[in-house]
Amino acid sequence: MVLTNDIEQTLELNYPCDWRYKLIGHSLEDLQTAVHDVLQGREHQLEHSNVSKSGKYISLNLDILVHNEEERQFFYEALKSHQSIKMVL
Repeated sequence: MVLTNDIEQTLELNYPCDWRYKLIGHSLEDLQTAVHDVLQGREHQLEHSNVSKSGKYISLNLDILVHNEEERQFFYEALKSHQSIKMVL
């Protein structure tokens, strides 16, 4: 939900749809393990996105087909709460 000039706008998605999560963590291996833990064999694509200037953080793009809003939110919350993931965008 975005507020623009005091008018509330909501994101309208037509499910099923492809969704991208950006994952930020300390290592490639930890992020890959986290995705495996959360998705449990579900088909997805994981690709390198960026490394911080200091090299302390790495980001990956996770693309997955979501079937409804509840599933999209479930994956977001599960990824966000995983100990190896510092941030999910």
